[in-house]
Amino acid sequence: MTQQIQNIQPGGFQYHAPVEQVRPALPPQNTGWAVAALIFFWPLAFSAFSHAAKVYPLWAMGDYAGAQASSDSAKRLGRIALLVWAIFVIALIVFYVVIFAAAMSAMNDLPSYSDYSYR
Repeated sequence: MTQQIQNIQPGGFQYHAPVEQVRPALPPQNTGWAVAALIFFWPLAFSAFSHAAKVYPLWAMGDYAGAQASSDSAKRLGRIALLVWAIFVIALIVFYVVIFAAAMSAMNDLPSYSDYSYR
């Protein structure tokens, strides 16, 4: 029994030793998506830029999940802005096609005064 105690050497585990953490990579700030939100649907740009600006400070403080969530929010808002713009453009094109078709249909119902008849 005494021999087992002598085999333990001092200096193994230390209770107050700093634990070395591995930092995950900085998530992308997705500022490009925030700019897309500004161009395509500006009301979402305020929130998108706010989320994009919070990525690095959250990551530097050690809130890696918060930084990733903020990055994802900026990207999602940019994509939503692009989707809103695409839906608006498609609706505008459909509106113009319907107006043009209605105008062409109304033109066929008008009497023609250029009917030349030779007697």
